[in-house]
Amino acid sequence: MPNFLRLTPAAAEPEVERPDPEKVISGDPVHTTWNAEERDGLYCGIWQSTPGKWRISYDEWEYCRILAGRSVITGADGTEYPLGPGDSFILRPGFSGTWEVLETTRKDYVIRL
Repeated sequence: MPNFLRLTPAAAEPEVERPDPEKVISGDPVHTTWNAEERDGLYCGIWQSTPGKWRISYDEWEYCRILAGRSVITGADGTEYPLGPGDSFILRPGFSGTWEVLETTRKDYVIRL
C-alpha cells in the first residue's frame, strides 16, 4: 500500500445505500460512499447524497468539506447551518438534528471513532 493516496472516487469502490427508513423525514436520499481509508478507528473518503432529509446523531468526530451541492444541517436546538461548495465544518460526538440535501451534495470527510 503506498503512503500517498489521492482522494478521488477512483481511490475506492463505491458503496450505495439509503438511510434507515425510520430516520427519513422526506424524499428518497441515496448515499454513495467512496471510503478510501479505514484503519485504527479512522475513516476517510468521499460521500455523496441525492436530495432528501433525515435525522442524524453523531457518536463519532467528523470533519467535512463540501465539494458540490447544497445542504442544510439543523441542530436539535433548531440552529440551521446552510452549506455549499467550499464550506468546511466539524460535527462532534453528541451532535444530533437533521441533514437536508437540497441539491445533490458531495463532501470529503475524515471520521475518528
